[in-house]
Order: sequence, then C-alpha cells, then structure tokens
Amino acid sequence: QVQLEESGGGLVQAGGSLRLSCTASGSIFSVNLMAWYRQAPGKERELVAAIIGGGNTNYADSVKGRFTISRDNAKNTVYLQMDSLKSEDTGVYYCNVGQWGIRYWGKGTLVTVSS
Repeated sequence: QVQLEESGGGLVQAGGSLRLSCTASGSIFSVNLMAWYRQAPGKERELVAAIIGGGNTNYADSVKGRFTISRDNAKNTVYLQMDSLKSEDTGVYYCNVGQWGIRYWGKGTLVTVSS
C-alpha cells in the first residue's frame, strides 16, 4: 500500500501564490506517475497537472503558464507551485500517484482563492 500526505492548502487572495506538497510513503518501489487533481464545488474532479517518468509534464489548459509541477524522487514528493491564482482555482486538490498500474489518492487539501 501507498499512503499520500498532502499539505500547503489554505486561503489566498486572487493573484497570490500557494505551494502544495504531497509525500508518498509505504510500499514505494517504482512510482512512475505523480499528479494533482482538483474538484471545485459542484463539479467533477479534473486533472490539473501530471509529471511522468523522467520528467515529462502535462497541464490543464486553464493552468498553463501559472502552475508548475515538480517532483523530488529522493523524497518521494511531488509539488504544485500555483501562481497568479484565480477564484476559479478554488477547490479541493488531490494528490494522485501511479505504481504498477495502481492509482493511489490522497485525502485532499482545500485551496480557497478570494476575489
């Protein structure tokens, strides 16, 4: 089993920044995918950003140029740097990792952007 612990959420004004962190622990052998999803009130969960294998990244169009995903393999940690935040970025952000075809989810961290 893989456990995920997220941190870094909170309340921020529009235009501000936050940095989310997610650390994986447990049976870590070969995590090839680390990603962040979010779920806004009344909406479905959506992919925000992903980092795969050697470092290839993928972003939702709505966050391109504002968010940056990175990972520290030595710490089994993935980060999401969020800049120029907008009210529509409000939601619960979930960490997701993939290992051997199995996806694991964190419990989520709330990000609230006030306008």
